[in-house]
Amino acid sequence: MSIAVQTSSRAPARLLALATASPPHRVDKEMAREGARRIFQGRSEHFDRMWQVFDTAGIDARQVCEPVDWYVAKQDWTGRNQRFLAHADDLLEQAATRCLANAGLDAANVDQIITVCSTGIATPSLDARLLQRMKFRRDVARLPIFGLGCAGGVTGLARAAQLAEARPGSRVLLLVIELCSLTLRQSDLSKSNILATALFGDGAAAALLSTDALPDRAPLLTVEASGEHCWPDSIDVMGWSVEPDGLGVIFSRDIPGIVRSEMRTIADQFLVANDASAETLGGLICHPGGAKVVEAIEAAMEREPGSLDVERAVLRDFGNMSAATVWFVLERRLARGDVRPGGGSHLMSALGPGFTLSFCLVGPGHSA
Repeated sequence: MSIAVQTSSRAPARLLALATASPPHRVDKEMAREGARRIFQGRSEHFDRMWQVFDTAGIDARQVCEPVDWYVAKQDWTGRNQRFLAHADDLLEQAATRCLANAGLDAANVDQIITVCSTGIATPSLDARLLQRMKFRRDVARLPIFGLGCAGGVTGLARAAQLAEARPGSRVLLLVIELCSLTLRQSDLSKSNILATALFGDGAAAALLSTDALPDRAPLLTVEASGEHCWPDSIDVMGWSVEPDGLGVIFSRDIPGIVRSEMRTIADQFLVANDASAETLGGLICHPGGAKVVEAIEAAMEREPGSLDVERAVLRDFGNMSAATVWFVLERRLARGDVRPGGGSHLMSALGPGFTLSFCLVGPGHSA
């Protein structure tokens, strides 16, 4: 078992600013359960045995793009992707505007844009559409990334850091948008789709990175290293299937077991390659895919049960927003002061299709 590790002798990339954005409709778990009942009861043999998942998923509420009645009504792929484009445009503009305001910069100060998304299709890409709304330079470099799923938040950070380091002093805007709720398909009566109905929410994040700190404020953190591991023969563990009416969710029930039995070995290899260890970490910053996955991470990394409290809180308040979720976790951990000078490096991680485990080692920000 080996892990691909990316390190650099250049000046490290620093996270200068961060912002998140959520769509307008709040759905609590009772509303979600009732919506699911209207869709599945009497049609799916699994629903009557699975309705308790709305209680055990650890999700009290989530923000979604459309009111519940929209999801109950039959939607075709054309209609749902049209709604994806409209909401993605709005949320990315909100997240990017807030992020740049937090940095005290304008859109014209951005040199490169990376857009991470796996829940809708856009050609021209979402970043090109955003250029029609915000005053980015016409020569801004753009890189849309599709297909990373839940791992996209951490892998996106790794790619943004690598681009920032490759062009020292340039400013890279990372955009992450996942509108998972719009993939709900009434025709899919599978266990995976019922579970997705209990788990998925929508959200977006924007992050600004550069090797150069801003003159009037300290960076939020430094990206020290990144890496990833893709399991062999694991294509069917997680992802999408392409169906006539949209994207069909693929979840394997083996995911928590894989995490519990194998994550520590892979993480240790990554940490050793970067002169670190699980014992010297200041903490973990994880994508909380679901309650069982959070428990499996704690067990694998030998952390006290309940120690991933911020991950559970984000899951409780927003659900699983795929790649965007880990940025909501990071935002709360930074606000709480978890990543601080003298506190040690933190290991960011997320699992995604492939089946892939993605890492970033991040430390306190510093101006020098």
